[in-house]
Amino acid sequence: MTETRTLRADAARNRRELLRAAADEFRERGPDASIESIARRAGIGKGTVFRHFASKDHLMAAIVTDRLEDLGGLAESLAGAPDAGAALADFLAASAERQQEQSMAFLAAADPAVLREAGVEEVRERMFQAVYALVDRARGQGAIRADVTGPDVVLLMCAPTHVAEPLAKASPDLWRRYLAIILDGLRPDGARNLPHPAPPAPLP
Repeated sequence: MTETRTLRADAARNRRELLRAAADEFRERGPDASIESIARRAGIGKGTVFRHFASKDHLMAAIVTDRLEDLGGLAESLAGAPDAGAALADFLAASAERQQEQSMAFLAAADPAVLREAGVEEVRERMFQAVYALVDRARGQGAIRADVTGPDVVLLMCAPTHVAEPLAKASPDLWRRYLAIILDGLRPDGARNLPHPAPPAPLP
């Protein structure tokens, strides 16, 4: 039994290392990163990669699933915080920081059918629901404006790093400025009526 647990732990660790190497390779080279270069970076053979993942698209799907589960877990861990407004701010800051470190722009090249097959949509929806719960609590405590919805905040998660992306190399912490602007915009103080209805839930 101990040997079985050790083997499972080793397999889980190897998978994490492979996903980390793949994410780094995709971030540096984009969707053209090869399985061979990913395997070399992970210190394994190309055949080992294919034993874990049927294709490069499946590898991409595993990376995004891992990231979404991470964000969902973070949102869930903050769900019971006494100060719901601070919890939401902490989540948005952590989310933006992780996106800055771990760009997933390469996913635009992934096959949507593979993403669906890998269950990415289900994991994404669970993450959305965890974020919506944070937003509901913050709104209930009056920490954010009453007309801000969960889908609003999900869309804003990507905004700080997206806006700062053209200057990311020259000013890697610039996203923090835009996060602060967003957080100020969420607060009820001085809020004006929004000119457009909130996006639908679930998001497309």
